[in-house]
Formats: sequence, C-alpha cells, structure tokens
Amino acid sequence: MERHREMKNIPIILMGCGGVGRQLLQHIVHCRTLHANMGIHLRVVGVCDSKTVLVTSDVLSTEFDDALLINICKTKSDRLSLEKCFDSGKCEASSYSEFRRKLTDIAARLGFVLVDCSASSETIEVITQTVKLGCCTVLANKKPLTGPMEEFDQLFLQPRRIRHESTVGAGLPVIASLNRIISSGDEVTSIVGSLSGTLGYVMSEVENGKPFSEVVKAAKDLGYTEPDPRDDLSGMDVARKGLILARLLGQRIDMNTIKIESLYPDKMGPGTMTLEDFLANGLPLLDNDIKERVKKASSDGKVLRYVCILRNSTCIIGIHEVLKDSALGRLKGSDNVVEICSRCYEHPNPLVIQGAGAGNDTTAAGVLADIIDLQDQFPFTNTGK
Repeated sequence: MERHREMKNIPIILMGCGGVGRQLLQHIVHCRTLHANMGIHLRVVGVCDSKTVLVTSDVLSTEFDDALLINICKTKSDRLSLEKCFDSGKCEASSYSEFRRKLTDIAARLGFVLVDCSASSETIEVITQTVKLGCCTVLANKKPLTGPMEEFDQLFLQPRRIRHESTVGAGLPVIASLNRIISSGDEVTSIVGSLSGTLGYVMSEVENGKPFSEVVKAAKDLGYTEPDPRDDLSGMDVARKGLILARLLGQRIDMNTIKIESLYPDKMGPGTMTLEDFLANGLPLLDNDIKERVKKASSDGKVLRYVCILRNSTCIIGIHEVLKDSALGRLKGSDNVVEICSRCYEHPNPLVIQGAGAGNDTTAAGVLADIIDLQDQFPFTNTGK
C-alpha cells in the first residue's frame, strides 16, 4: 500500500545570481534531506540577474532540477552563461520588465517567495508588487528597505510575509532578537553595533599600531573590502543597516537625517580621485589622524570602533571610543557585535549578539533560514512517498 506524506512545497524566485545568490542555491541543494525530514521542499521556479529572467515553463508542475542549480553555482553570472545553464525547452527567458508583467499571472497560479540577493536599488518595484499580490519576500539586499519612508511602509503592509534578517548582520539573529524584544513590550533604549566586518577588522588592526593605510590595503588583498575600499570607508553600508534598525524601532527617518562619518575627505572621493591614486597617495595622508585618535583613546583606557549608535531617536554612524573590556572593545577581526539595551537588558548588562557578520556563506545561510521561517504561509500537500 502506498504511503502518503504531507509536504510543504515552497516555490522560490531568486533575484541576484552573484556570490550570495549562488551560495543560496548551493545551500538549498545540500539541505534537501534535512528539509524533507522537516516536511518541506523548496522548488526553485525562477532565477534572474540584472539582464535576464528565467522561469520554468510551467511554474505549477515543474522546477529547476538540482544539477542545473549546481551548474549556476559554478557559472559566472551573466546573461549568456546563465541561459546556457538551462534547457531552453524547460524554461522561458525574458527581460526584467517582461517578468514584472508576468508576475501577476504567476502569483494567481501559485504563492511563492521572491528572494532578493542582488545589490540593486531597482528591485523595489517588483518586491512591492509581490507584497501587494499577497506573496512572500526575503531580502539580503538592503537598498529596498532604505529608500523613502513611503516605500518602506508599502513593503510592510503584510509584515508576516517579509523577512530580512541578512540585511543587517548576515546570519546573525539581530532582527529576530530585536523583534522579540519589541513584541514583548520591552522598551529598547539604545542599540550600539559594529556592523561592518571590514571596518571592524580595520579598527582592531590599527589598535595594534599598524598604519591605517597598510591595514586598508591588507583588507583589500584579503577580500574583506569592496573592489574600491572607499565603498566601505564611506560608512554608507553601516548607515543603511542603522536606518533599517531605526525604522524597526518606529523611527520614521530617511538617510539624510543620519549623521555619517566618512573615513576619507570628499576631495579623495571616487569622483575626484582615481582608485589607484587613492591607494597610493590618498590613504597615507590619513595615517596620522587615525594614529592620534588611537593614541588618545588608549590614554583613556579605550579603543576605537566604527559603530552605529541608536539612542534618543537619533542615528549616528562613525568612529567612537569604547571601553577595552566591553563587548565592542574586545572585538577582533571581521566579526560583528551588537549591544541592545532595554528595560530587561539594562546597561551595563545589555543583550550582546556577536559572530561572523559577513561572507557569502553566512549571508546565504541567513537567507535560507528566513525562507524556512515563512513555511507557515504555505499549505501542506499530499505526496505519494
């Protein structure tokens, strides 16, 4: 007699086939047995990058098989190679605008999870459309959450159908922990966090007496920074994370209200100085200032950390002196650490969340956990197994 087992089939459309997106597909494939034991099957029915969208020919009954997903993981993400990963008879290729037009039809036929692992600010429209259609979305991309307040409000019309843990601390449970505190009625009084693995590494290394310029170049060589380190040194990435946390606390603010300290002056910006000139001639000019700030902090028994501070309805991003024996002061390498103070977690004993806060593997794992966390939005179906 054939035994029937109830399974939750969760269709997934992935936007962004860069490092995080490819790592996510790899995690999905490798976790098949684990998820099957949980009664869950993740069906990847669509994959897209900035140039093209590939969707299975019949989203109701077909999915991209694991061999093809692994092929994506091994392939550089561009239109030609992405399309070569698939049998053209089993999928439909279209442009991004065509995909948006098809989305309503797809949503009418099945519920799905739209996953944004891109780094684009242009995905906001399709994500908002997905939310309005009653489907779910998971974000690793911070930009859709840090635009105008009106766009943020639209994304949270159905808060149980959106997850974005990996936008702040990669795989660290920062947002989940914060939401639990808020939902319990516990009032958050402050959040202080080192939210950049890159800048955490830089600050802990200059603390040991190394010149700022040498540390930044070493971080670039290690792959800790963006190709242009000024993308990290500007503080904008940390500011986006801070804005997301501030909005979760109920602060109706935009990016222009946040005070951001850049680690280089405007005259060394990408618009006025080439990357080569910045690395060779600009960076060394910043060494003395950082050295003096390290020296001053040390004389006060403190160390420098590049942090995000949320307190008294304000958000400040920049270098601050912290006590050496605090969680932030003890931070080494590229880890992230967040201290949350509230009525239940009063200073000097805040809730401390610490661990790897960067990397494709860690971020993709956080995205996958978010997808699984949405399982209650999908029904069980009987499968003959």
